[in-house]
Amino acid sequence: MKTDNSLLEKMLSDDNLNQAYLRVYRNKGAEGIDGMKYTDLKEYLKAHGEEIKEQIRTKTYKPQPVRRVEIPKDNGGVRELGIPTVLDRFVQQAITQVLTPIYEPIFSDNSYGFRPNRCCEMAIIKALEYMNDGYQWIVDIDLEKFFDNVNHDKLISLVMKNVKSGEIVSLIRKFLVSGIMIDDEYKESTIGTPQGGNLSPLLSNIMLNELDKELESRNLNYTRYADDCIILVGSSKAADRVMENVSKFIEKKLGLKVNMTKSKVSKPNDIKFLGFAFYFDTYSKTWKAKPHKIAIDKLKAKLKELTKRNWGVSMDYRLKKIKAKVVGWINYFRIGNFKSVCQEIDRNIRFRLRMCIWKQWKKVKTKYKALRRLGMPEWKCITWANCRKSYARCASTFLKVAIPNKILKKRGLVSLLDQYQLKHVII
Repeated sequence: MKTDNSLLEKMLSDDNLNQAYLRVYRNKGAEGIDGMKYTDLKEYLKAHGEEIKEQIRTKTYKPQPVRRVEIPKDNGGVRELGIPTVLDRFVQQAITQVLTPIYEPIFSDNSYGFRPNRCCEMAIIKALEYMNDGYQWIVDIDLEKFFDNVNHDKLISLVMKNVKSGEIVSLIRKFLVSGIMIDDEYKESTIGTPQGGNLSPLLSNIMLNELDKELESRNLNYTRYADDCIILVGSSKAADRVMENVSKFIEKKLGLKVNMTKSKVSKPNDIKFLGFAFYFDTYSKTWKAKPHKIAIDKLKAKLKELTKRNWGVSMDYRLKKIKAKVVGWINYFRIGNFKSVCQEIDRNIRFRLRMCIWKQWKKVKTKYKALRRLGMPEWKCITWANCRKSYARCASTFLKVAIPNKILKKRGLVSLLDQYQLKHVII
């Protein structure tokens, strides 16, 4: 392969490395196996920056194994992540920044994951466009542990088609085979690209771009976000045929595995895609999106955890965590329709917060003084402060009067409904 030194020097330029450092620093993240924190990276690069550049030029840079961590999944399983060292994340980011401009013009318009100026919302909008154009049979192909099953030789051969720098290609392969540390035990990585590294999203798109090209050559309507992909066709027979043919292509040509127990052919209202569900609006005669029940249940569980009475934190901290969760969730699902869900969850949050407040006041004297400050009449303060009923009974009766919604809002409680009405996008 003819080497393109200009690409390597672009990667090692001060401007590119500075941008890579800033991205790693802003992303924060946990330490790798060497224990170096992201806050220590700047001083380390000052001392060893030129040495690292020379190692990359001479192909002697050696990435360290990634640290394996497990993240619980909604279905009860776990997602295995590989956390590279901070230094390796910095180098991976520098590579990603110079390769992204090469691949962006090549990647499909129907690919939305891990790309500049693209997001999950666009993938959902594209799916709705196809549904409302009459393509109402969904081929939902589940790739079994995609990041764990990527064939290194196949991936490197794809990279070499467009990347003519031998040093960069060599470095990418080293990251792929750097190994995994599981509880201080080293394991070789002969296959897969660990989820969690800065380079992995780009490499996954390089591999799955081959699937995009195959789908486009067949003139199929599809939308893909990383390894989540649905194909939309006009009939049940066409869907069955596409499922069979595309599954064969994925397994034989890409060397990946299709999970046939999770893959299925169905109608839009029977799938979950990127956390969304779909339903047919009989009034507008169109398909629309909403948060899937699993996503709603997960939100409820998290908010229940944040409003536990036995969580020994200040009310300010509790409200801050609730706000972060609510705003983030609404921002993600803002194109969906879920007003009634917001109203239901808001009621439950207020109910649980009133129980938290009542428990924090504890003593009769404290309760009495707090109720007086809230402007309650003397006789009510005495009666309510001496109430021996359960937290739930108090929160659902007189505390709704003593601590109305406007007081909770003034105190800092963010309402899902307010956020929904502020940020909901009608499509």
